[in-house]
Amino acid sequence: MPGGKPRVLLVTSPYHAGVVEAAGTWMPLAMVYVAGEARAAGAEVEIYDAMSMFVSHDDIARKIAEFRPDIVGTTAITATEPDARVICASAKAWNPEVRTVIGNVHATYCWEEILRDDPSVDFVVRGEGERTIAELVRAVAAGEGYERIAGLAYRKDGVPVSNPPRMLCFDLDRFQPAFDLVDWPLYWYRPSPQGKLAIVSSARGCAQRCSFCSQQKFWGRSWRGRDPLKFVTELEMLRDRHGVAVAMLSDETPTTDRARWERILDLLIERQSGLELLMETRVDDILRDEDILGKYARAGVSHVYLGVESTSQATLDLYRKDIKVTESKRAIDLINEHGMVSETSFVLGTPEETTASVRETVELAKWYAPDMAFFLALTPWPYSDIGPEMESRLVTKDYRRYNLVEPVMKPDNMTIAELHGELHRATGHFFHDKFKNLSRLTPEKRRFMIKVLKLLIENSYLGDEMRRMAGHASMPDSVKEMLRDIGMDVPGPKAAAAT
Repeated sequence: MPGGKPRVLLVTSPYHAGVVEAAGTWMPLAMVYVAGEARAAGAEVEIYDAMSMFVSHDDIARKIAEFRPDIVGTTAITATEPDARVICASAKAWNPEVRTVIGNVHATYCWEEILRDDPSVDFVVRGEGERTIAELVRAVAAGEGYERIAGLAYRKDGVPVSNPPRMLCFDLDRFQPAFDLVDWPLYWYRPSPQGKLAIVSSARGCAQRCSFCSQQKFWGRSWRGRDPLKFVTELEMLRDRHGVAVAMLSDETPTTDRARWERILDLLIERQSGLELLMETRVDDILRDEDILGKYARAGVSHVYLGVESTSQATLDLYRKDIKVTESKRAIDLINEHGMVSETSFVLGTPEETTASVRETVELAKWYAPDMAFFLALTPWPYSDIGPEMESRLVTKDYRRYNLVEPVMKPDNMTIAELHGELHRATGHFFHDKFKNLSRLTPEKRRFMIKVLKLLIENSYLGDEMRRMAGHASMPDSVKEMLRDIGMDVPGPKAAAAT
């Protein structure tokens, strides 16, 4: 590196939990932003998306040796923290002088544990990482100055220390995401026939106070929105330059500022962007926007996820969701009425959970009538508000299992195995009911849901349960015929009756 540009290799963890992969391959937007700022600081940067390429740690080690980086950076949500450590160890095995960095939410709060326990990790970026990584690139090039970088944690005389926190950047449009470094053929939204996919950001933050969630804590319960025109112009650039047809908003709540959000919708309509948009938002924002939901659909919003989380008001209050059960039902109805796909999730496994209460939730989820619903395990992240309260109930500290799919916390009246089985059963029974009633959907939604079932069966951990339900005797023959038409091996009436 002396006299040249620092070489920075950004690597995602090769981790898979078996759900999100069913619908598509998702671009690591945070790394695209970090790459842009590292490059602006003078680095030569490459993104190696091990997760999306389904490669191994051996492949990552070979990539490190091939690229010969000065800095290897990766990120750690709780489930990927063990893999992030392995990536750093691989870098150090190649060259002990390479600098290793971990960022993201788990590292932000568990930095001391990481630096204390793992000598292969040199730095932890705490909080929003773009400006911190840019300053770190310059410090590595200079060989000094780490103690002046806000938001950076490291070891001093062998002891983990952290510099003061970095203030959030309120001008999000100042960042320069390196979309040109993205390996675009990797990223695809499978339900869409023209599904080249970008992940984009119109806003950051969440001002809510959900007790099980990490995002409101990570962002300090703040919210910042980008300029509507600059955001829409970015979408058009991705469409025209990179062939993007589908854009998923990574924002937790893009709709917080109604005037800004409506301006985005108006621009997308006026400029006829032609893009399909996937998004999530809050129940109360959908209710607030009832009079402009038509604009959502005309602007290209095809899919809206709402974090309903529970059909029990007591559980919603425990989670501090600040919504009512009846409000959730109304919001889902509104999304459906405007032809958009409605998706939600239910978080199960509270201390009071029983087999009966899980099954009651499934029946109520059918009454809510979203197009898609998933049933997740309550997972008390070690840094979440609910974490200390639930710590005594944890059955494992294996962070790889902290993925919302595998239960890690035991209810009073269920075993972990029973809860795990009920979560699988819940999703299977929900979709079984959905597909029994396909005739009630519009033709467009019917086609979408058939694709969804095929993807879940072929690409998710739910495949066995979904396949069993698809072949069940109570599934209408007309649905089975549609499934056969798209290449699924579905038992006929006699074989199905045996199940």
